[in-house]
Amino acid sequence: MKLTIVYDNERWSEGLVSDWGFSCLIQTDPVNILFDTGANGLLLLRNMNKLGVNPGIIDVVFISHGHWDHMGGLSSFLGVKQVPVILPASVRAPGRAEEVTKIKESVELYPGIYTTGELKGIEQSLVIRMGGELLVVVGCAHPGVANILKAASQYGEVAHLVGGLHGFDDFSLLEGLKTVCPVHCTQHKLDIKLFWPDKWVQGGVGRVLEFPEPVG
Repeated sequence: MKLTIVYDNERWSEGLVSDWGFSCLIQTDPVNILFDTGANGLLLLRNMNKLGVNPGIIDVVFISHGHWDHMGGLSSFLGVKQVPVILPASVRAPGRAEEVTKIKESVELYPGIYTTGELKGIEQSLVIRMGGELLVVVGCAHPGVANILKAASQYGEVAHLVGGLHGFDDFSLLEGLKTVCPVHCTQHKLDIKLFWPDKWVQGGVGRVLEFPEPVG
């Protein structure tokens, strides 16, 4: 399984453009998921092109929450490739979306791939089970990292966390994790790096992370 950051506040690779927002492509054997779409659709598509990512390979878009910096690029992407869109129940679907699934409760989306459900009425996170451990991908962690990890842990032991963590500062919660890749809105990136240097993984547009394949 490969996770490629295609939209972020910081840049990892030359030739890509950073911008406020987040999106990553998660490529697995059962399905290729575009997690969020950043703020600007043209920039999203440009970065994807620079990374050699053909929109045609994407099977579904998963939106964490309805803020512009996470779904601003959705309409532009759907203008290029029509795919199903998975939204939190509180988020209004864009006009270009032909197939929409609204999520309220935690559910298995594909074998070994789950949503936490819409937590605190604002945001869902993606949970991928890889044998006995989990990868959790978050948008902004508005419901709180503790709540997200608790919701995800019904499917196993969380080992990897990737995404925006906003003002999260209870770093002891990360003790049991193997890797943490804080991106986008995370206010305390340096503090997390200093607190858990062995777990820290730097993000940025163009960063590619490899994980085991999902296990259903």
